[in-house]
Amino acid sequence: MHCLRYFAAVGVIIVPVQAFAADPDNGERLAQRWCVACHVVTPAQTSTTTDQAPPFPVIAKMPNLDAAKIALFLLDPHPKMPNMGLSRKEAADLAAYIATLK
Repeated sequence: MHCLRYFAAVGVIIVPVQAFAADPDNGERLAQRWCVACHVVTPAQTSTTTDQAPPFPVIAKMPNLDAAKIALFLLDPHPKMPNMGLSRKEAADLAAYIATLK
């Protein structure tokens, strides 16, 4: 009986964490919608409307930059970036996609 309570408690903790896992596939869709005009977002993309924004593969390879830091940046973008109004989940998904380009 004690083991059942332990596993039930662990299940309660594990399930929410898995429910909020970042989805890089959704991040790629968001990139195609919001970022493709200024950033090269896929290895197959050849051009953008500006040369002022770094390609996503370059961002992904920056030292000491991980998905969590990218997500935080996306939630509070710098002045040259439009405020896309991303939710935390969308920012995490987009950051997870960028991280796959390392």
